[in-house]
Amino acid sequence: MPMKKTRIPHISNTEWEVMRIIWADGPNTADVVIEQLQKQDPTWHPKTAKTLLNRLLKKKALGYDKQGRAYLYRALVNEKECQDAVSKSFLERVFGGSLKPMLAHFIERKKVSTKEVAELRRILDRAGK
Repeated sequence: MPMKKTRIPHISNTEWEVMRIIWADGPNTADVVIEQLQKQDPTWHPKTAKTLLNRLLKKKALGYDKQGRAYLYRALVNEKECQDAVSKSFLERVFGGSLKPMLAHFIERKKVSTKEVAELRRILDRAGK
């Protein structure tokens, strides 16, 4: 029986910061998520982080398991699938779904190293086969 396709929720910029921690470190308590956020930016307020965790629960991007008095938050959506959905949406909205103008735009506006150009060539060569 085929696996049911998971709906990818819309994740805001600040919610992405929370999700990156969960994706990188696996299931975590709110305290660990807050600690990691504050390492990145000391201005993060614990209440804001808890609000974001609750939003992500409602969006079904996160689930939780109760361990004693703590909740262990875990990702219900795959990071790559979320990146794919956001990338596709961005490509459609901003570049009409066309990859060539998007690549040209970024390459012309950002300094690209010789190493990065070589890697991009390898990726394009593989895609063309």
